Amino acid sequence: MRKSNIDITLIVIVVILAMSSLRSGGYSNPMEWLTTKMLLLPGIIIGLSFHEFGHAVVAYKLGDNTPKLQGRVTLNPLAHIDWMGLAALFFCGFGWGQPVQINPYNFKHRRRDELFVALAGVVMNLLLAAAFTVIAKIIVMAGGYGWTMNSTLGMGIWEIVLYAMQINLVLMIFNLIPCPPLDGFNIIANVFGFGGSETYWRIYRYGSWILVLIIITGVTSMIITPCIEFFFKLAWQFIM
Repeated sequence: MRKSNIDITLIVIVVILAMSSLRSGGYSNPMEWLTTKMLLLPGIIIGLSFHEFGHAVVAYKLGDNTPKLQGRVTLNPLAHIDWMGLAALFFCGFGWGQPVQINPYNFKHRRRDELFVALAGVVMNLLLAAAFTVIAKIIVMAGGYGWTMNSTLGMGIWEIVLYAMQINLVLMIFNLIPCPPLDGFNIIANVFGFGGSETYWRIYRYGSWILVLIIITGVTSMIITPCIEFFFKLAWQFIM
């Protein structure tokens, strides 16, 4: 996510979905729930931080100094974490980082460069998902799948790696949904040439409401779940 109009409406939806997740998560006890969430946390922080860093560094390399001046051309998670977005990803399975601000007038080729900036975050998540897939392969080759199943340490490392791969796939696919304020909308806008136009801002104005609607109606799950299953199948064939 590159720009944000997250408001109280989305915050309320996050709270409702978080409560629903807690009630229907299928965990036998609170400790099991907490353990699972702690294993998810490294992937969440890495995924969000690298996603926003991707936007920042590409904008900076293309001539916009705004992210550099705001301290965003860094992998330090504290520069990129939006605490509500982190909580949403932690509890609900979707989330966002602190959006990177850019000044498109600093770009030499505005339409092309805005497209590259919009793509940077999801490409970063794709690369991370691929990297964690390779790490999983290395674990299997080095210690064998049995080590991960029979060792507490091995199981913990294994689950962190797989969760990190999954989280980055979720971030990539979720952000590609062509709905403001997600990156997918900015990608579509610049591909079809209406970025920054009156039409763009008219749609963008209602972005959070549209996003809330597709989340609570389950449209996001219908998009994300099959994609995750497809990518996981490919990754598992490579790992094993």
